[in-house]
Amino acid sequence: MQQPKKPFEQVLEDNKEKIYRICRVYAVTPVEPQDLFQEVVYQAWKSFPAFKGESGEGTWLYKIALNVCMRAKLKLEKTDNKNVRLESIRFMPVKSAHDELQEERYQFLRECITRLNEGDQSLVILYLEELAYKEIALVTGLSENHVAVKMKRIRKMLFDCITPKLG
Repeated sequence: MQQPKKPFEQVLEDNKEKIYRICRVYAVTPVEPQDLFQEVVYQAWKSFPAFKGESGEGTWLYKIALNVCMRAKLKLEKTDNKNVRLESIRFMPVKSAHDELQEERYQFLRECITRLNEGDQSLVILYLEELAYKEIALVTGLSENHVAVKMKRIRKMLFDCITPKLG
């Protein structure tokens, strides 16, 4: 017997941090993650009546978030050649040495992830969100075994990329 569907607001509340983290990965400036987040919420709201609960709510939202973010990235890449981007001014609070080291490591990892192809980037994002291979397979449409094989290769590529930076 299928459980009753939660209201959209509850599904969103339960998953908003996960969605926002995905948006941050695909965004370029500090403002864009919020724009992407709003677009993901809008697309999820539009398709919520058709959600049958055949997968988990989180899996369903991951799929929507990845699709929206990848579409936005493709659109940006097409128009980026025609537009000049002005980088936003960032306020950087005073940080401790530990925070700076963590931030530096995060930036190294992010640089290495952006060097991956789009499909591999999606797998890494879902993996970093601590999804099981089975859930990643549901979101991406790959088999669970294929996800495991690809993740092994991706981890090696990331290790080879980030190790020289950490020196």
